[in-house]
Amino acid sequence: MTLAYDERPIVRDLDADIAEGTITCVIGPNGCGKSTMLRALGRLMRPRAGVVELDGRDIHRVPTREVAQVLGVLPQQPLAPDGLTVADLVARGRHPSQKWYRQWSGDDQQAVAAALEQTGLLHLADTPLDELSGGQRQRAWISMVLAQGTDLLLLDEPTTFLDLVHQVDVLDLVRDLHQQGGRTIVMVLHDLNLAARYADTIIAMREGQVIACGPPAEVFTPDLLREAFDLDAVVVPDPVTGGPLIVPVGRSGSAE
Repeated sequence: MTLAYDERPIVRDLDADIAEGTITCVIGPNGCGKSTMLRALGRLMRPRAGVVELDGRDIHRVPTREVAQVLGVLPQQPLAPDGLTVADLVARGRHPSQKWYRQWSGDDQQAVAAALEQTGLLHLADTPLDELSGGQRQRAWISMVLAQGTDLLLLDEPTTFLDLVHQVDVLDLVRDLHQQGGRTIVMVLHDLNLAARYADTIIAMREGQVIACGPPAEVFTPDLLREAFDLDAVVVPDPVTGGPLIVPVGRSGSAE
């Protein structure tokens, strides 16, 4: 698959499978095409060449409402109108499930309440979004996607602008949603160690191409880190998970 803006190719010869019921993290340097790839997977842009298949069907041949009932997308830095409450935001996730006249139903109300309960925000349902912390706000957006009732979630940098505590909090939530509901999750992350800790599969990109795809222990090697990021690093066992932990060498260190 090739993705382009105007005549400029951004992603070339992309060939990747997302396994059902897994967490996949897409990593790579800025400008390598991570978010563009996620937009294509979410049917937000059409490939210049090739197709995106959803359950074996060309996603652009599937009706929009049907796609929205299967796949939820959370873009980078989403915006909401001033004064919108948490419950109002989450209710927007129900639009794909409603009829053309958008009559609110008991099922919609239950879906919103269930999404808020899953993300721990039920007690903040009537709170305006602008009164929440960064971590709470991100949980609210994830609640909106959950309210769609989809089994496939695409999250573009869900930890952007969050401090480390809230990054871990959000990713713990994502992992819980995967483990408890069997959801398939694809997300773009910048922090390599968080990607290594939370992902089942890593897709590593550079200059618009996939250069590695596999379990974190296979992808995160000193050679791959040098190839993808021009980063000299050593990889040691994570003392918590036993998975790979990346330690950059830096100018003052050595790899010995």
